Amino acid sequence: MARSLKHERQLLTLDELTLVEKTHHPGLGLLPDHDLAELRRLVRERRDRAQTIAARQRRELRGKAAPKGVRAATDDSGTREKRDLLAAAVRRLNKEVARREAEATRQALIDSAQRALGLRRAADATATRPSPGQTAHEGLNPKAAPAYTLRNPAKIGAVSQSNKTAQAKRDSR
Repeated sequence: MARSLKHERQLLTLDELTLVEKTHHPGLGLLPDHDLAELRRLVRERRDRAQTIAARQRRELRGKAAPKGVRAATDDSGTREKRDLLAAAVRRLNKEVARREAEATRQALIDSAQRALGLRRAADATATRPSPGQTAHEGLNPKAAPAYTLRNPAKIGAVSQSNKTAQAKRDSR
C-alpha cells in the first residue's frame, strides 16, 4: 500500500525520516554503491528495532509480558506502521541492489562476448589455410576423359594365342 510523505513524516523520527527519504526514487539510483550498502545496513537496524518493539507491545497487549515502561502499551498500531514503512524502504533498497547486480552481470557478459569476438577475429585474420583448389563459382576446368577400351590391353595377345593353340590341336587330329 502506498503511503504519502506526510504520513511518513508523522510516523518516523527525524533521523529515520532522512534515511527513508534517501530510499525513494530518483535519489536511490544516484547513490554510490558504498553509500547504498551503508544505508541498507542502517535502515535494516531501524526496521529490526521497530519489529522488536512491536512484538514486545503485542505481548504486553495480550498480557504475556510485563510492561517495559511505567505504563503498559495500549496500542501497537503506530509501531507496526513504522515497521511497515521501514520494511518497505528495505525492500526498495534490496530491489535497487539486485538491479545493480543484474546490470553488472549483464555488462560483464557483454564485455566477455566482445573480447571473445575480438580474439576470434584476430585469429581469423592471421590464420593460414590451404588453397581450396577448384571451386564451382569460378568454373571447373574439364579433365580429359580416360581412353575407353573394351578389353584389357595386357590380355589381347593372350586371347589370340589361346585361339591359335586350340585350332592347332583340332587340326592335328
